[in-house]
Amino acid sequence: MGWWQIDADTLAGSRFVISPLAETVASLKALERGTAAHAGAHPGERAWLDAHLPAYRARQAADPVTALLVRSAFGRTWNADFITPTPTPTPTPTATPSGDRDGEPSFEDELVRIRETPPERARDDLLLSLDGPLPARLDRSDLPERAATVLEWVWSEAVLPYWPRRRRLIEADVLARTAQLSQGGWASALSDMRPGMRWLGGSRLQINTRGGPSQVIPGVRLMFVPVTPHTGWVSWDADRYAVVYPCAGALADTGRARVPEPLRALLGPARAGVLVLLGAPKSTTQLVALTDQGLGSVGRHLKVLLDAGLIRRRRVGRSVLYFRTEAGETLVRAGDP
Repeated sequence: MGWWQIDADTLAGSRFVISPLAETVASLKALERGTAAHAGAHPGERAWLDAHLPAYRARQAADPVTALLVRSAFGRTWNADFITPTPTPTPTPTATPSGDRDGEPSFEDELVRIRETPPERARDDLLLSLDGPLPARLDRSDLPERAATVLEWVWSEAVLPYWPRRRRLIEADVLARTAQLSQGGWASALSDMRPGMRWLGGSRLQINTRGGPSQVIPGVRLMFVPVTPHTGWVSWDADRYAVVYPCAGALADTGRARVPEPLRALLGPARAGVLVLLGAPKSTTQLVALTDQGLGSVGRHLKVLLDAGLIRRRRVGRSVLYFRTEAGETLVRAGDP
């Protein structure tokens, strides 16, 4: 079992970070897994794979060296560290669970770190990810540039067109974990973050259920980095540690909850969809992300539902969460015989 021992100052100063590069690496991993990723993906990710997997496979077939590099970088035991660098956020904080969320770095600025990796370090990282010898075709000096180029392709072709919505989903996940932290502390906020991860107490955070990495890391900068594909990893660089984790499943799906037809006819499809989503408490930001409606539209629906007594709201920390009342529950159940 791998765990990190974290002191109180590190935990108190931890940050959520939005990383376009982490989102792109996670998307590359999903494309590389292909059919296996499709089988376990949420509906939105399956539709995305259907749209982009053929072009990705054609690209990799035309460039067998890069195809081998990507397969090797996501190896049997570990990701090659140079392709999953620990984020370096910009110092423009906004509110998050433990205090601040650092500013979002640009994809281009993050990618520079991969492109400028010394070739010998890239080869050493691949040896660790493969847990074995380096294939002869990868004994070359352009591996960092090849990794950066394929990530540029994934970003421009398969991530950037969806980035505004994905970013809203990521922000909604951060807000949901803010509420969890306020209500149940770190044990609640961290335990379902990624498979095998949970708060053990005694200042220990279990990272996975495998043997390692177990480390005592006092005084480091700890970051939590949500991504929308169903994958994750950990990374560290000097005094910066990061946990990359998949957004909560309810936030990462298509955002189109099934709305019973009678309820749709009674309230209208958009307002009924908001009411259905409020089976669990959610903020306005989450509802905007999940419905793809504008902030003004969601606000108007919430006001009508509040005035009708179908929902209530409560403040949790800096967030206002909305949830169904008993009358709202009855109405949703009645519309779904």
